[in-house]
Parts: sequence; structure tokens; C-alpha cells
Amino acid sequence: MSASEEQPRIWLIRHGETEWSLSGAHTGRTDIPLTENGKRQAKAIGGILSVMNFSLVLTSPMLRALETCRIAGFCDIAKIEPDLHEWDYGIFEGRKTEDIQKNAPNWSIWSSTISGGEALDEVGDRARRVIARATSAGGDTALFAHGHILRILAACWLGLSPDAGRLFALEAGSISILGYERTCRVIQLWNRTVSETSSDED
Repeated sequence: MSASEEQPRIWLIRHGETEWSLSGAHTGRTDIPLTENGKRQAKAIGGILSVMNFSLVLTSPMLRALETCRIAGFCDIAKIEPDLHEWDYGIFEGRKTEDIQKNAPNWSIWSSTISGGEALDEVGDRARRVIARATSAGGDTALFAHGHILRILAACWLGLSPDAGRLFALEAGSISILGYERTCRVIQLWNRTVSETSSDED
């Protein structure tokens, strides 16, 4: 086993598909369930993670993350972590980027003021607190959460500013791994999407 494999890793699990993730609507604090396909994704995630022995499992309190965690088989050991809440999008909640850009052509969630919501740096602060908790767990940690908070968390893991999360596309029902190469923090796996029939040849 290499030195990098011996060091604790953080597994990022984005919740399964919802109606809003499918449509592209910004889903922050709106609590909506998984679609049937999202439930199938959660089951497939559970199959992949079943061989893991996590020291810590944390989940966002939102239904879509909790449901993914439960179907994947980790609800008995998971702890709810409020810092894994998705970004609070304020007035942009439920809206699609392309619709917003009809009136504001250069608009981006990564560079705009979030009126009535949460500043990007505040999300970054939450992500760093989760990283600190995970790295003190003494082994691998699994995080069941949401697209933007996990992308920001990955950026913070690498020592980048929170807005670098824009560079890391992350699909619903995916698994990613943050780890080390020797002593350097790296991304070991990113955006591995799953299905009930996932295999190494997918």
C-alpha cells in the first residue's frame, strides 16, 4: 500500500437526482425529495461504498442528502452536519442560470452578490470547518451533500479560494475522493457517476 493510500481520505457523495437538479434550477434550502432515478443512484452508491469502513459519516440535513445516505445504507452511523447545507441562493433560489442571464447576460452565481442569501466566503468558511472535522476523524470520512458546497469544499481542500469551485463540475449521484499524493492534498477521483449497473468498464 502506498503512503497516499494510507492517509485518510474524504469521500464526497453528491445526492441523487431531484426534479430541480434535472432541470438545472438552483436548489439551496428548498427541501425536495429524490426522483426514482435519484433513488436508484443512491442504491448504486451504496453498493460501491459497502466495502468501506468509514471513521466518520456526515450528511447535510436536507431531505435529498438524508435520503441518499439512508438508501446507501449509512443512516445508522451518519451524523447530521449543518455546515453541509447547500449554498443559500437567496433571491436566485429555484431559478435557472439561463433564465437569470436573459436580464443579466454576465450573471454567475460565483461572482454575483447573493441578495437575501449567503456570500461565497461564508460557504467557504463552512467548507473549511467540515474539512477540519473530517481530518480529525482518524480515518476515511464520507460526506453526503450537495453540488456547490462539495465543489467549494474541494477547492478549499486544495488550498484554493472558494470561487475555484466553479472549475469542478459535479453531477448528481456522483462520488469523488479527496486525498493525498505523499503530503500534497490532491483530488484522487472526481465526479464518478453511478447507476445500478455501474461497473469498472463504465
